[in-house]
Amino acid sequence: MHATRRNRLLTGLLPLLLVSVTATACGGDDKTTVSDSGEKLDKVTLTLNWYPYGEHAPFYYGKQREVFEKHGIDLEIRAGQGSQKTVQATGTGRTDFGWADTPAVLAGVDQGVRVKSLGVYLQTTPASVQFFDAEGIDAPADLKGKTVAGTAGDALTKTFPIFLQKNGLDLDDVEVQNTDPAGKIAAVISGRTDALLGYASDQGPIMQNKAKKDVSYLRFSEHGLNFYSNGLIAGTKTLRRGGDLARRMTAAVSESWAAAEKSPGPAVAAMEGASEQLPPREVLAEQFKTTLTLLHTDATRGKAPGANTEADWKQTIDVFAEAGMVKSPKPVAEYWDAANGVKG
Repeated sequence: MHATRRNRLLTGLLPLLLVSVTATACGGDDKTTVSDSGEKLDKVTLTLNWYPYGEHAPFYYGKQREVFEKHGIDLEIRAGQGSQKTVQATGTGRTDFGWADTPAVLAGVDQGVRVKSLGVYLQTTPASVQFFDAEGIDAPADLKGKTVAGTAGDALTKTFPIFLQKNGLDLDDVEVQNTDPAGKIAAVISGRTDALLGYASDQGPIMQNKAKKDVSYLRFSEHGLNFYSNGLIAGTKTLRRGGDLARRMTAAVSESWAAAEKSPGPAVAAMEGASEQLPPREVLAEQFKTTLTLLHTDATRGKAPGANTEADWKQTIDVFAEAGMVKSPKPVAEYWDAANGVKG
């Protein structure tokens, strides 16, 4: 090529190259921001398992108290649409971190989703049968002949037969009515079902507030069946980003939960304006109060929130293998990233 023509082409391309470089430096792919004090922060997204409710108070409290900022993180909290979708979004990198139910994590890994737990925080399952006091249900045996709202394929419905078996009942003793998750509370209030399968830290306080009737529970954990519930997860892409990002996020989440546990009132107050679907303050307070009873097993009592043990993980895997949600059980390390998890 003639030298003059080549120089003209290079001269014409130079402004385009500069624009490209500038756009890359300042555009949407930039994963950092700067705090008010001038500290460089990593922009991080956390997608919840559902729309914000009381259980999520520690994340909002940690953000309000600048716990995440202290660990170099500019946190954006996003509402979720179920743990399964959160696991998928985390595994594909559409969110940096997720908050999801462990059964959904186990099933996702079983199906090839590239995601790992960084620590389960709800280590005593909130899974329960929920009903109005007027039903006169005091023990699992009283469920015989009752109709219970459940959602086909979810962890609650899959483990319900194990719960019944451990308490001398058979699935034929109870009618499980397949109900959309959002419709279970309405099914009980309207009398279409006698009870529902839900989380003691979620549906029960909402149902009690709506119906103005006392709600009672048969908790799985109090009747022979316990397994891990909600916790922090990350996908392979996030685990490889920025070296210690996962470790810093884990530390910030654990610290936020510890702070919220000591100040439940302010933690719940920090959720104000989190969502248009946010439950009333009294419901949030009751949900978080219940959540705080779920943070440990006997093996982790006295340890920091989110600290797990291999034995508890193994027990959970075994339960969901029995329930049919895990077809090919793997070693604990395939599900839980202990290296980036909470230390003691």
